[in-house]
Amino acid sequence: MNPKDINIKNRRATFDYEILETFTAGIVLTGTEIKSIRGGHASLVDTFCYVSAAGEVWVKNMNISEYFYGTYNNHQARRDRKLLLNKKEIAKLIKSTKDTGQTIVPLRLFINGKGLAKLVIGVAKGKKEYDKRQSIKERDDKRALARLMHK
Repeated sequence: MNPKDINIKNRRATFDYEILETFTAGIVLTGTEIKSIRGGHASLVDTFCYVSAAGEVWVKNMNISEYFYGTYNNHQARRDRKLLLNKKEIAKLIKSTKDTGQTIVPLRLFINGKGLAKLVIGVAKGKKEYDKRQSIKERDDKRALARLMHK
């Protein structure tokens, strides 16, 4: 698999949350973790981000499967991983998450042109049940329209 083809999405995030603002962050990884990501063995299901007391942004519960050829140096699949953002971006995240009902969710994990793993995170606000129904209706309408266009 070509590393530039890696594009792991958190589809549940756009359904459960309304994304207000997005940031692209680097991730601090070990050798076997980046090899697993390049193989496409990562998942963003049930993943969230938080800002620690030291002013660092961490991603929690992100699953990067153990590398198949890794030996005793292999990593833990679900450990906390530090995100790399500049001070202005971290300050924006802290300010926006102090508002009630807003959280930081990972949206997409990809490999950039230089071969580095990047995580797109978003400041999000939870959707109500009726908003979710509206999203489902819009998605179904798009599918029906696409079917009519292809006939």
